Amino acid sequence: MKHLMMIGFGAMAREVVALLPDDLKLRWLVVPANGVAAVQAELGDGVRVISAVDALNEACDGTPDLVVECAGQGAIREHGEAVLSRGWDLGVISVGAFADSALLDRLQSAAVAGNAHIYALAGAIAGIDGIAAAKEGGLDEVVYTSRKSPKSWKGSPAEQLVDLDSINEPTVFYRGTAREAALQFPANANVAATIALAGIGMDETRVELMVDPGIARNQHQIRACGRFGEMKIELSGLPLESNPKTSTLAALSVVRACRHSTSSLLI
Repeated sequence: MKHLMMIGFGAMAREVVALLPDDLKLRWLVVPANGVAAVQAELGDGVRVISAVDALNEACDGTPDLVVECAGQGAIREHGEAVLSRGWDLGVISVGAFADSALLDRLQSAAVAGNAHIYALAGAIAGIDGIAAAKEGGLDEVVYTSRKSPKSWKGSPAEQLVDLDSINEPTVFYRGTAREAALQFPANANVAATIALAGIGMDETRVELMVDPGIARNQHQIRACGRFGEMKIELSGLPLESNPKTSTLAALSVVRACRHSTSSLLI
């Protein structure tokens, strides 16, 4: 039996916990200090709920075989270095945090010092393996387009760029680099950062963000060309029933990382 630490306990984390493989047990959960008591009462004594990685006494509590983040970019800034410096592998779903190059440098230094690994999880998109493979032979261009309904952009900076309440046709409201998109839209552009890391980089990957009042599902498209040829990847994703702003596939990509941590065959 292997042991898991999870950062965050929102809709995505709850989906992951429900689908954990039988040979991986959730032992520690990191949540904000004001939520520790309530979450501890909900989960009972089988899981230790803490607000900081430093609260874990390795001599008494043991150590996790894997840590996964399901809490947003701020959680990576708050807990990432502490996890990696202890030699614990970290799976990251909020990959947009890596658009902050100074933060990424600190995380990579902590990983080297702790002999740990950072896993950038695929999240809400497919085809990351193909892009990463194509990179080995040389990529010329990668363009990522995200198309979502007006309600999916509510609460984001899109509200300052387009009138979401009166939009009546598909509209591109942002064009820029993956780095700019991930920094300006931290809750909506993690996929852009993941594609950039797999491919030609944060500043070379082009991103288009669209609002479309005629759709109910989040739609993602990747276009890439290079020495390998050309590819076009399209995905129409359903949100979690418990949270319409969270991609079901993103949660399942965390489950896949958990399964990899215990499996002898990796695909």
